[in-house]
Order: sequence, then C-alpha cells, then structure tokens
Amino acid sequence: MRAIKLSHLRKSYGHKQVLTDVNLEFEAGKIYALLGRNGVGKSTLLKIIANQILKSGGSVSLDGEELQDNERLLNDVYLMGPQTLWAPDRNVKWIFNITKQFYGGFDDEYAAHLVKVFRLDTKKRLAQLSTGYKTIAKLIVALCVPSEFVLLDEPVLGLDAPNRELFYDELLATYGKRPRTFVIATHLIEEIATLVEEVTVIADGQVLLADTAEHIAASAHTITGPAQKVVEFTAGTTPLQTHHRGAVTTISTLANLDGREVPAGVTVKTLPLQQLFIALTAGGQDDE
Repeated sequence: MRAIKLSHLRKSYGHKQVLTDVNLEFEAGKIYALLGRNGVGKSTLLKIIANQILKSGGSVSLDGEELQDNERLLNDVYLMGPQTLWAPDRNVKWIFNITKQFYGGFDDEYAAHLVKVFRLDTKKRLAQLSTGYKTIAKLIVALCVPSEFVLLDEPVLGLDAPNRELFYDELLATYGKRPRTFVIATHLIEEIATLVEEVTVIADGQVLLADTAEHIAASAHTITGPAQKVVEFTAGTTPLQTHHRGAVTTISTLANLDGREVPAGVTVKTLPLQQLFIALTAGGQDDE
C-alpha cells in the first residue's frame, strides 16, 4: 500500500524548534484529520510534505523514495493552503487550465459540476471574488487534480455554513468514486468528526495521538461522579483531564473500559472528538 512516511522529521526556524521528532504515516485511500493548537506546526508539516519548505532533519518519503525535490512523486501530492498563490488579475477558468498543465490532468467534468453546485463565476478574476469564493475556487482545484495525496490546510476558510456542508458532501462523494488520501487540518473539529477515518494530533513538535476514528470513539470517555468512586473506576487508566466541582469529579480518559462495572452514582459518556482534542492538548486539573 502506498503511503507518505515521515521519520524523525524536524523543522526549526533559527533557535525555535517547530517540529522536533515527528514519526507518522498517511496511507493511501484514507481521510485523515490533522489536529493541533495554533502554532504547533500543522501547516509547516504539510508544506514540508509538499516540498514548499525544506525540513531541518529526518525524512519524508513516498513509495520508499525521498519526496524532497522528487518531481515525479511530487505530482502525486497537492497542497491547498490558506494563501492564494495565483495572481489576482487571473480568472478562475485560467486557474483551472494552468493547473491542468502543471499536473498533467484535471477532472473538467467534475469541475463543471462543482462550479454549478457552488455557483462560481469562472470568468471572474480572483481580485473580484470574496474570501469565501476564493476558497471555493481553490477547493475545486484540490478536488479535481489527479494527485493521490491531497493536503487541505484550513480548507473552509471564509465559507458560510451551507457552503461548508456542500464541500463536505462533495468530498465524500468524490472520495467514494475515486478513493485517495485526504489530510484535513482544521479548527472546525466537530464538522469533520464524522468524515475522517484516522485522527492525528500533534503537540510540542511531536505526534501526541495517531489512531483510527473508530477506536477513538470506542475508547474516549468522560466519567463523572463522587471522587472516590470515579478514581477507583478509572484505576489503571491515564487521565487526560480531571475536573473537580465540589464533591463531583469528572475524568476524561482514552482507555478501554469494557468489562468494568459502572458503580452506582457514576456516569460514563462518550467523549466527542473536539472535547478529546481539548483534553489532550490542555491537560491539567481544574479545581473549584
């Protein structure tokens, strides 16, 4: 199976270490969520994969070959970022055509469908488009290139709720017809929670969590009740976050609780992906 593999990836800007030791794989034919707080290096990681910036150490490979400056393999990688890289005086139709020239292919039929769905005027120059419609133009390109690994960095920037929903629907539709790898870095965690198959969380320059969404959903919980009962029930697990509210304690954990009898007065609830992310990256205790 094809995969982009990151081994001991490092990136620093002067004395500032952004990525310290990232080991990770993005396998072919899966949809990934790439999550992390502001400034932890999500965009940097994606730009390194796409050869837009150089790494400081480690390796990034595809099919066992180094990706950096490998033009043949880099055609299989496409990065859509928050920046608009095309000249503002160019129209959308020109952008579609130049993309086809660079990547050797472009799904014109699907692009026409998306233009209609999103009501995008392809004759308009970028300078004439709102932030949301610039994003739509970039999304159409990302969904129509022939690349097998599509990296989406904050892909719904400036989109209103209906257009975000349209994008998620179209992403799943095109993925169903032509499975490929999508890596989505976004702050709108709740909106993509049902789309993704794999979840990666980075913090402090390293991978904090890399697991399937299915396994996370089965093992992420909040346990609430009297302090002693909650502590006893969660014995042997590693609490991610602990809250005390008077006599009531809530512990967030990522552990298999199957087979444990829930004591009277204790409730166990599934921890949504966004709350899990907060628990993982915030940490600590909240006493009151």
